[in-house]
Amino acid sequence: MKIGTPKEIRAGEARVAMTPDSATQLQKLGYECAIETGAGKLAGFSDADYEAAGVEIIKTGAQLWKAADIVAKVRQPTDTEVKRLREGQTLISFFTPAENEEQMQMAAEKGATVIAMEMVPRISRAQKMDALSSMANIAGYRAVIEAGNNFGRFFTGQVTAAGKVPPARVLVVGAGVAGLAAIGTSTSLGAITFAFDVRPEVAEQIESMGAEFVYLDFEEESQDGAATGGYAAPSSPEFQQKQLEKFREMAPEMDIVITTALIPGRPAPKLWTEDMVKAMKAGSVVIDLAAERGGNCEMTRPDEKIVTDNGVTIVGYTDFPSRMATQSSMLYATNIRHMMTDLTPEKDGKPVHDMEDDVIRGATVAHGGDVTYPPPPPKVQAIAAAPKKEPEKELTPEERRARELAEFRKQTRNQVTLLAIGAVLVLAVGLVAPASFMKHFIVFVLSVFVGFQVIWNVSHSLHTPLMAVTNAISSIIILGALIQIGSSSVLITILAALAVFMASINIFGGFLVTRRMLAMFQKS
Repeated sequence: MKIGTPKEIRAGEARVAMTPDSATQLQKLGYECAIETGAGKLAGFSDADYEAAGVEIIKTGAQLWKAADIVAKVRQPTDTEVKRLREGQTLISFFTPAENEEQMQMAAEKGATVIAMEMVPRISRAQKMDALSSMANIAGYRAVIEAGNNFGRFFTGQVTAAGKVPPARVLVVGAGVAGLAAIGTSTSLGAITFAFDVRPEVAEQIESMGAEFVYLDFEEESQDGAATGGYAAPSSPEFQQKQLEKFREMAPEMDIVITTALIPGRPAPKLWTEDMVKAMKAGSVVIDLAAERGGNCEMTRPDEKIVTDNGVTIVGYTDFPSRMATQSSMLYATNIRHMMTDLTPEKDGKPVHDMEDDVIRGATVAHGGDVTYPPPPPKVQAIAAAPKKEPEKELTPEERRARELAEFRKQTRNQVTLLAIGAVLVLAVGLVAPASFMKHFIVFVLSVFVGFQVIWNVSHSLHTPLMAVTNAISSIIILGALIQIGSSSVLITILAALAVFMASINIFGGFLVTRRMLAMFQKS
């Protein structure tokens, strides 16, 4: 079967759903690939690049839609494109099904299958197909770059002969994929970064990236993200009021505000009000990543950049991923390729649309002549909620001592049993082995036993620092083995060689693991 990618019709859209690299991978799945002339030009991929990858170049979009069995594109199709669908054909693209009932019905009546990439469920197995996260990651990064382009100062602080430059103060509202990407970029550029999210459990993740989490003095029960497909659940009016009060308090101090709060299919919540914008300093910047859904900022104008009367720049672009078209196309095309991999289990170029598969069923909005949106809840929750543990009954001192004594007796029995078995085995070896061998063998057995007891009783959190000690022990083993390796006994020589080999693996592996662990605590 043939997979085709047309040129995007929407003005300003530079992304493409197939790259030369992804086409190569699709061909390994047994598919033929085709693309409309010039479809990848704005993303940096020429027709010659596609031809070199074995992709057929088709002159017009109409011809491509007619020739392809599967059409992969980026933006929601136009009515004209939906009308081109035919029975048995598959369309893979962003589709906004919650607001697109008419096109879903049109596709279903034609007998076509529509896979909406934004409907891929947020479960672990589907992360490789999660196009929303791929694009949000780019949008978060690009938001910081766009903010720097409109901000009149450095992000990082500097002390120069000409004077001191304070670091920029950045507030990121929302710590989803886009928010975390913005936090990482902002902190790496040297800004003092603050971040807020309605989910207090993300505070540790934010702080690990070098940002400061903004806490609210408000008690509200955290909701399981599985209920909202992995997104933050709507907050209560009281919480929202407290949140706005905190933002008003911070507004005069912030140089850059990046808002990312958005749940697909819902209007963007208003989090940065007009009075907050008026409280900001001249030269400050607001980047609204929710502009396509009305914006988190009250003064945002979708697809526009405005400067307020008090000198605050508000950027409401809706095409941040498209402004990095090459990178966006590569990631999106990879998402499409992974989707096709799941659809083609036999790698024979024939898709198998398994509606029992959580991922395929969740992303399918039209199939077999029916509209299949909305999908049923996935069998695997989007976010695995930790099972609530029953509170342990508080033990009396007597009960606690009795439990500790029982555990001690159990451990003692196990150790005595192992020692008895070991003694029998050593005795059995001693009956047939020469005395010179037994002398070394007993030392070896005792060394193994002592080493096992030492390491087994060390806390797991201390195993990495213990690497240095085990490396030293391994070095001693190697020295002893090297002395024994010249023995006249073939058995001793073989055992010594094995000891050198295994101890060497332990030493080199230990140094590699220790080095990697230490690197986690070093700033690059």
